[in-house]
Amino acid sequence: MISQEEVFGSSYSAAVYIARILKLPAPKNKVFVLGESGVEQELDSEGVPYIGGTDPEFRREIRNPEDFDNIANGSLLDPDVGVVLSGLDFHPSYLKTAIAFQYLQRGAVYLATNTDSTLPMSHTFFPGAGSSGAGLAKAIGKEPLSLGKPSQAMMDAVEGKFKFDRSRTCMVGDRLNTDIEFGIEGKLGGTLAVLTGVSKKEEFLADGAPTVPMAYVNALGDLLG
Repeated sequence: MISQEEVFGSSYSAAVYIARILKLPAPKNKVFVLGESGVEQELDSEGVPYIGGTDPEFRREIRNPEDFDNIANGSLLDPDVGVVLSGLDFHPSYLKTAIAFQYLQRGAVYLATNTDSTLPMSHTFFPGAGSSGAGLAKAIGKEPLSLGKPSQAMMDAVEGKFKFDRSRTCMVGDRLNTDIEFGIEGKLGGTLAVLTGVSKKEEFLADGAPTVPMAYVNALGDLLG
């Protein structure tokens, strides 16, 4: 059994990074969220102020040309926003993207909970956080700093909380370009690919494969054998 304190997701990683590493001085420490309530809950847990997210005012569409004027002149912007945090967003809107774009143009720090292209769900794949935030990245012309795997900013945050020994740690995951790459780049003692999710063994058994786990199993249950 594990406790809630032992779970370290990418949204929590972003909250920890903003609160404990970025440490923007008040009042310019508010976050504009492109995402859902899960992101907001993690920001709350670290005492990080935010706007956007699930607020219905930011989920609406642009109503008239005056909206463009009010975004451009700053009357729809909060002067205390210093971070734009992009996550998995089930309610994207042009309004949210346009406002986030203006914050970034004004110097806000650009972060993402993760940049996964797809999300496994209901035995298939759907667009992930990286896809829902792709429009903003395209508009601003750069990628956000990701606080999910394989970002080593996340590894540093995890290590800082749990004080684990990297040489005695094994990264277990089902995705080569996030989970396994995360463990390799973090110089963990081992990496174990599980073939129950995104990546298939043909991807890393091929000659010249860019990311190769130390070992693999068909399913976690195989370890019991």
